[in-house]
Amino acid sequence: MKIIIPMAGRGTRLRPHTLTVPKPLLPIAGKPIVQRLAEDIVALYDGKVEEIAFIIGDFGAEVEKQLLEVAGKLGARGKIYHQDQALGTAHAIWMAQESLDGEVIVAFADTLFRANFTLDKETDGAIWVKSVEDPRQFGVVTLNDNGIIHALVEKPSEFVSDLAIIGIYYIRDGAWLREEIRHIIDHDLKEKGEYQLTNALENMKSKGARFLPGKVDEWMDCGNKAAMIDTTRKVLDFESAKGLKLIASNAEFRNCSIVPPVFIGEGVRAENSIIGPYAAIGAGSVIQNSIVRHSIVGDHAKVSGCNLQESMSGNHSEVEQKPLSLDIGDYSRIKENV
Repeated sequence: MKIIIPMAGRGTRLRPHTLTVPKPLLPIAGKPIVQRLAEDIVALYDGKVEEIAFIIGDFGAEVEKQLLEVAGKLGARGKIYHQDQALGTAHAIWMAQESLDGEVIVAFADTLFRANFTLDKETDGAIWVKSVEDPRQFGVVTLNDNGIIHALVEKPSEFVSDLAIIGIYYIRDGAWLREEIRHIIDHDLKEKGEYQLTNALENMKSKGARFLPGKVDEWMDCGNKAAMIDTTRKVLDFESAKGLKLIASNAEFRNCSIVPPVFIGEGVRAENSIIGPYAAIGAGSVIQNSIVRHSIVGDHAKVSGCNLQESMSGNHSEVEQKPLSLDIGDYSRIKENV
């Protein structure tokens, strides 16, 4: 099995945080989104994952090294591919055409999930879906009377189904998918200005491929500040219930109240503060005379004299005095005039 993770998007909805860090590398309770995604798939797949391929933009050598380490820690070979132009989901996967053979899971690094990854090897693949209230912003599937996927529709303007494609696919024959993507690119078959993966899968289906819908128990978005905070809450609940260690042993507290669940990273120092519930504090940060709840604080940040709620504060940021809800990026500073 190979896992292909397209993650070259700019993450504009999460600016300013994505100005310095690619969105899939933003942390959720201490782990980058893409690391959590890869770990979840490997843990649920009943077999050997041989390779994890990452499709990225111009993220730099340090990011590439970090991604290869993610693959290595999961016992897989890591590969890096580059997508220089945003030409659609099929185009992104085409950049990793060398890895499109045999069994493949394609997982876009936009969301996290809780799902059942039992794979039916008698079908040609599976597409994981979730019922949503407004399907117009998603690709959706319709099902036939036997529960097999009948059609894939990209962002329908009129209602055809509420089963949204969450961005995770299992393909039994990666080479077949590769050839269908080749066909739509060679013939410049775009939809809404882009080469769409749904079109390649529709072509496979028209030639006899049978795709089953995969069940998703929970779909956790990471697209904007509010979604990141909500997903952090869900992950903290889940990991706390499993009894995982969420507070670093070398974190230092003086006159503090810790209200679980929280994540507190390596080397954090806190004094005269209340942290939690649902706070994630990055490594090396300092919290002084503050209340931090339902918030994400980056690595090596400083929070002093604040009551933070529903906030994201980036790496190396400094916040002093009074702001209640923040969304500030790396190296930002907010201080009250005195």
